[in-house]
Amino acid sequence: MKPLLPLTFALVASLSAPAALQAQVPTPDRLYWHTEARETPEWAQTQVIYEVNVRQYSQEGTFAAVERDLDRIEDLGVTTLWLMPIHPIGEVERKGPLGSYYSVQDYYGVNPEFGDKEDLHSLIDAAHQRGFKVILDWVANHSAWDNALIEQHPDFYFQNDAGEPISPPGWDWTDVVQFDFENPAVMEYMTDAMRYWVKDFAVDGFRCDYAKGAPTEQWERTLAELREVEPDLFILAEGAEQDHQLQAFDAGYGWDLMHTFNEIAQGEADAKQIDAVLTRRELMYPQGARFMLMTSNHDENSWAGTVFERLGGGVQTFAVLSFTMDGIPLIYNGQEAGLDKRLEFFERDPIEWKSSPLTPFYRTLTELKRTSPALGTEAPTTRIPSTADEQVYSFIRGEAGGPEVLVIANLKARDVLFFLGSERIAGAWTDAFSGQTVELDDSQSFELRSWDYKVLYR
Repeated sequence: MKPLLPLTFALVASLSAPAALQAQVPTPDRLYWHTEARETPEWAQTQVIYEVNVRQYSQEGTFAAVERDLDRIEDLGVTTLWLMPIHPIGEVERKGPLGSYYSVQDYYGVNPEFGDKEDLHSLIDAAHQRGFKVILDWVANHSAWDNALIEQHPDFYFQNDAGEPISPPGWDWTDVVQFDFENPAVMEYMTDAMRYWVKDFAVDGFRCDYAKGAPTEQWERTLAELREVEPDLFILAEGAEQDHQLQAFDAGYGWDLMHTFNEIAQGEADAKQIDAVLTRRELMYPQGARFMLMTSNHDENSWAGTVFERLGGGVQTFAVLSFTMDGIPLIYNGQEAGLDKRLEFFERDPIEWKSSPLTPFYRTLTELKRTSPALGTEAPTTRIPSTADEQVYSFIRGEAGGPEVLVIANLKARDVLFFLGSERIAGAWTDAFSGQTVELDDSQSFELRSWDYKVLYR
């Protein structure tokens, strides 16, 4: 059993955290620190996920266009392609001219805007030939108003007093209808549909949209059945529910860190807030719980702003943390090309692909993530204290004497002179970005410019 000291610290950190942070993590009505998260497939432990918005990826917005660009994506060094929803989009109550990807008209169909099933097969096969894994976005919480299920199975949906299906409450999701998971047949239908894509298209997993909409025990049954078909599926929950990773999901969303990065960049928090987030996780989640780490995604880009709007001069600094902290890093398509606009959600708005220094930057990070055992999801993290802990965040990943990665990041828009003191840092390191050898003492001075960082490995 873990000692109680981390729990006490977590409660204190929780009470002192900003209100915005407290709202990012579920209330600890049950504490899971004494439990273990389910094991994840070995291939997923060093993966880098690349989110593909097919509609906006190219001028033509098709599966074929993505397939033609696989060589470039492979060169970037990512390992897993997450395809945003590929299903036909509802026309009734549609938002904008093309509608939301998350308004599913047919769970067994393919959006003709993107191509046909042969085109999707071709993309997945070509991706697999290059060594990629491919996961599909799955929307189980709600469907389009013109999904045939509304006529065939009206009991699948929540209804008002007049017996009419209704949209999810509390959201501006007027283009979709809420499933009623008190009817077990709903999740049975989802299980069959997901099984179809695993068996017929050989997908390697799913990203489950608004995963908390369905009860965790129903997800556990569904995903257990899918893993009977393919044991090495990777299932990502769009959520941060405390019990999700006991038996159901392999990872959840690291919203807490992403929003903390935003707050630090905007001067609303300092580097110490990262420790508060991690300690809350230690208390609230099963040991070994995994989270996808990111500075952007389709929602954040379209609705909250580009990384440049939110993170300013810290764009690369927080990307470094997303790749080197314990978790599964995400690149949203276009980030590697300096995507500096909010992509439209309901209409065509192709990414402007251009030369950018962020391309080799991300290539360096993906290579280190893939090749260093110190950055696997099973590798430990050791915080290295500095004389400027409010401004500098520093840590080592990996076991002493084995492969290690040392990360030092200046999280403010001003220069800083400080010392790191630890026997763990002494010795020779290689700078991941310059390739130069660096010799460190166990008490070492550093000077970092505004938003500067060091990533050293050995």
